[in-house]
Amino acid sequence: MKYGMWIGILAIIVLIIACFIPWVYIESKNIIVSGFYAEGTNFGKPGLLHFILSVFILAGFIIPRIWIKRTNIFLCAINLAFAVRNYILITTCFAGECPEKKIGIFLILISSIIMMVAALFPNISIKTKK
Repeated sequence: MKYGMWIGILAIIVLIIACFIPWVYIESKNIIVSGFYAEGTNFGKPGLLHFILSVFILAGFIIPRIWIKRTNIFLCAINLAFAVRNYILITTCFAGECPEKKIGIFLILISSIIMMVAALFPNISIKTKK
């Protein structure tokens, strides 16, 4: 992919922005849950790991070494798994009440998928030894 690095960096920016916008709204408790604000629930700060991993993944997209590109695939897989975990955990119905899904939870999932695809196809040339 010719523009894979730039697409991955754009997905990182979207992921970081999505950590600050609402993910779900729980009507019975009148709580809006986002990546860094989940007071009144037992979710903790689900966006914190996304934020930390994004810093390392950004370095993986920028540095042109083969070992960091391979490490970046591993980090993007962890980030995608955590995004799926957050989607399942935060949007699950509890006691018959389902939270209202907001745009942030979908942006987290989509940007994590895009980052994984961009990490799988790095634009790097490998020099062969004679």
